[in-house]
Amino acid sequence: MKKILYIEGDGVGPELMAHARRAVDSIAKVEWVRGEAGFATFQKTGTTLPDATVQAAKESDAILFCAVTTPPNILNYKSAIVALRKELDLYANLRPFCTLPNVPVPFPALNFAIVRENTEGMYSGIEKREGDSAFATRVITKKGSERIARFAFEYAKRQGFSKVTIVHKANVLRLTDGLFLEAARGVAAGYPEIACEDALVDSVAMRLVKSPQEFQVIVTTNLFGDILSDESSALVGGLGVAPSGNYGGKHALFEPVHGSAPKYAGKNVANPTGMLLSAAMMLAHIGEKEASEKLTRAVQECYSQKIITRDVGGSASTSGMVEKAVSLLG
Repeated sequence: MKKILYIEGDGVGPELMAHARRAVDSIAKVEWVRGEAGFATFQKTGTTLPDATVQAAKESDAILFCAVTTPPNILNYKSAIVALRKELDLYANLRPFCTLPNVPVPFPALNFAIVRENTEGMYSGIEKREGDSAFATRVITKKGSERIARFAFEYAKRQGFSKVTIVHKANVLRLTDGLFLEAARGVAAGYPEIACEDALVDSVAMRLVKSPQEFQVIVTTNLFGDILSDESSALVGGLGVAPSGNYGGKHALFEPVHGSAPKYAGKNVANPTGMLLSAAMMLAHIGEKEASEKLTRAVQECYSQKIITRDVGGSASTSGMVEKAVSLLG
């Protein structure tokens, strides 16, 4: 039996995690282990990510994470999710984007993914302030660039995609993005069956709004991937519907991409789609492919029957939508 560490986090996290666990338990047998992280944990223990949680993560087959609050006004406050990604070397962030039925969006048949480097770039955490100036160091390495490009091409190969787009800003960031582009092109040469293009990040941001159907797999650096993937979520219904996976050589963590939304906590209105689809990605990772497909289909059927939450045009509560999904799972 696979061991899953679950981290509820803050805000709507505990209620959405309870729903996801219920859905998983209805179609698969796993061992759940609870871990603590986030702002509430910080208030209680003085740290956002206790050592016990990190150790439990290392001993688990996968991690299911919801969302944590990161207050902007506390100096030296460390994001629990960023710290956990670095601790486990979860270098690849995967965000698939698929159009759901009955969601009012301008492009009705999208199916693409963004693969984002997850451990370096502008999020390397190297910052300093000197008087009235502040500095951040952007770290790009050949190793990091090659392995994220290889992840993207292998993902495209497994999923049957025929094109990968390398996104960069090498015309301005000539050394850092120049290295990223050079390394990614080198990896692309090993996949002659997959078409490869490269494009400037500002151009891609425009194309995602104008003609997103042009893309299949996008691979890019940390900050660019963060921005483009949030932009892309708007194309399929918003942050509430977007799942993600974080992968490393030994570990994997799955999380919805929305925030902790503390103002909605306990109101039974949060969209559970991102959480449920992240759980489906987790099931696929631990070898429960059939269960993963069942859960994905159940969520899609909720949309087909328009038993969905208000943010995507429905009237269902969080629990009402989950109840329907679980009933569809049988």
